[in-house]
Amino acid sequence: MFEKGVVPLSGDRLNGKGLRVLIVHTRWNLEIVQALVEGTRSTLEQNHVSDIDVVDVPGAFELPFAAKRLIEASKQSARPYDAAVCIGVLIKGSTMHFEYICEATSQGIMNVGLQTGCPVIFGVLTCLNDEQAHERAGIGRGSSKGHNHGIDWGQAAIEMARLGKTQN
Repeated sequence: MFEKGVVPLSGDRLNGKGLRVLIVHTRWNLEIVQALVEGTRSTLEQNHVSDIDVVDVPGAFELPFAAKRLIEASKQSARPYDAAVCIGVLIKGSTMHFEYICEATSQGIMNVGLQTGCPVIFGVLTCLNDEQAHERAGIGRGSSKGHNHGIDWGQAAIEMARLGKTQN
């Protein structure tokens, strides 16, 4: 049977001991975002990441700027970030604003990773309605609560940070 999503890892590839991870999240759609941040953070902690910084910004458009500045600043410290997770929720409305913000945010987040050399996980839900967003944060209102994608983003941050460390 087909199971949607990434195949979970185990062992050393999910051992986050010694890693420093940044979570940058929006305050827009905060109820949903908080659930995603908690899913990410708890996954990191369960996999031995103890150095986690959490910073909030107003909206998704601001995520790339904040992530880049924080990653660059960390490179001046004794412990630069090994990975970052940008978390937000965009829900389609009745105007083109959704499409513009989705495109700018996704391109911006990708560019931060490429420009800084620090893995940046795209943790921005782009949903057609509130129900989809709640289900993807594991807080669905129906019979199925859904799956918290923050769990996947936490695992991806560890995996990509480990990949980055093997290349250095």
